[in-house]
Amino acid sequence: MTGAAAGTVCLLPGGYVDGEGVVHREAEIAPLTGREEELLAALAGGSPAALATEVIARCVRAIGGVRPLTPEVAGRLLVGDRQFLLLRLREATFGERVDGRLACPWPDCGARVDIDFSTADVPVKRCAGVSATYRVELTEEAAVTDAAGAQHRAVTFRLPDGRDQEALAPLLAENPAAALTRLLERCVVGTEEPWDDPAELVARLPARARLEVERAMEERAPAVELEMELLCPECGRAFTAPFDLQDFFFGELRTGRDLLYRQVHYLAYHYHWSEREILELPREKRMAYIGVLADEIEALNDAV
Repeated sequence: MTGAAAGTVCLLPGGYVDGEGVVHREAEIAPLTGREEELLAALAGGSPAALATEVIARCVRAIGGVRPLTPEVAGRLLVGDRQFLLLRLREATFGERVDGRLACPWPDCGARVDIDFSTADVPVKRCAGVSATYRVELTEEAAVTDAAGAQHRAVTFRLPDGRDQEALAPLLAENPAAALTRLLERCVVGTEEPWDDPAELVARLPARARLEVERAMEERAPAVELEMELLCPECGRAFTAPFDLQDFFFGELRTGRDLLYRQVHYLAYHYHWSEREILELPREKRMAYIGVLADEIEALNDAV
């Protein structure tokens, strides 16, 4: 039977920094197979960030010299790189076209608005260079005062990654402001020197300093621009809508296990392939074989 699905190579907009400070950017990905669909069906309702880690670890074969990709490495990838990989995995699994629906946000409308675009047209913000940590020089009015009364005009931080997404997902759903504070506590390292308690440093940041640190993090981070300008055909009003790539992608992939196993049974019955062989097929190839069989069976029935 067929072997593993062919891989696709792409360049991360940011990059993975290993323990020795080497930046790895070239990613080799493969489309999701029935195995991943089975996993997603079993984990339906779980955290999208945790699912992203599992899928990336399973379907990204390598990033630069890092091979194979473990869940630990997938969790340490920058948020923008994870979004980019999910976008490319979505292309490899379903193709570039995206069709879906959103609700008009105006309270007196709520009509369903069709969305139709190509993932190839989604803007991706790339970084010129990636580092394990960054330093931002604060303006004079944003200086941080430590417990000894000394002022600091520099803050060192790292960029948010998948570990932060997974840890803060429950809090983000309940209290976005508190989640942002916790994110800073996780990502801020120190001032000119590392602090023993980054949470204390974050608590001492003036509002102006927080704003400058947040802007510096945003400027340096890779990103996939997932906002769409839409027009409601019902009420005629325009609105901007965020496109939640993780929720949408996993929603597409959550084929019920019953349907997946029916596909396995159908192909096994006619081709005599094993369950393992069929589940190793990507969805596109699996559906192509089912389509061929359906045409053959229809032709045989017409000939009777």
